[in-house]
Amino acid sequence: MKKGTLKQILLITDGCSNKGEDPSAVAALASQQGITVNVIGVLEDDQSEDPTGLQEVEDIAMSGGGVSQIVYKQALSQTVQTVTKQAMTQTLQGVVNQELKQILGPNDSLEELPPEQRGEIMEVVEDLGETCDLEVLVLVDTSASMHNKLPTVLEALIDLSVSMNARIGRNRFSIYSFPGKKKDIDKVLDWSPKLDSISSVFPKLTSGGITPTGPALKEAMYQFGKKSLRRSFMRKDEPNIEEAGY
Repeated sequence: MKKGTLKQILLITDGCSNKGEDPSAVAALASQQGITVNVIGVLEDDQSEDPTGLQEVEDIAMSGGGVSQIVYKQALSQTVQTVTKQAMTQTLQGVVNQELKQILGPNDSLEELPPEQRGEIMEVVEDLGETCDLEVLVLVDTSASMHNKLPTVLEALIDLSVSMNARIGRNRFSIYSFPGKKKDIDKVLDWSPKLDSISSVFPKLTSGGITPTGPALKEAMYQFGKKSLRRSFMRKDEPNIEEAGY
């Protein structure tokens, strides 16, 4: 199985989109492009779950082939790490299943194998999760209702960076916020192997306005293509650089 790059959008939001195209449709398009869309819905610690917002979080992640989680603010840090890792495993299992179908035939999948063989394959999946390259674009909702949650989001992202950098594979992160001042999204941090530097940038984020989740996801999806193109020019002389998403 060839080694490639896992690409994820991690959407952190607390409300329903209210402008632009359907975010679930955009997430489906991203999934077709090899980009998994994961969604974390953040609640205040004294807030009850909003059934409408909960449904949208689930729908976006399902359409984007990713993982969704509703979480109270105090548990956000651990959830960001868990969702990122779950999505990696889920994506890799899908890739392994596709390859198994080519070997075993269209009617067999990972779940139908004997336990011993299934265990061996899951070991391969875990190994790939440690060694594959990972690109995560974090898309943060900064609409008015997110104002009190942004410090917790910052802590969670720094923890994610520390956790992910314990892996063998290379990591690259970028952060965008929405709604942007003049565009659908604003760049907070360009692609980087670590998120430490966001401590100086993140407190300057302003919150307010509407929640154009669909347009923001679409713009986020485009950032992977721009980055890949730019890096291909920067690294022409480097051997074995593979820019193929799963």
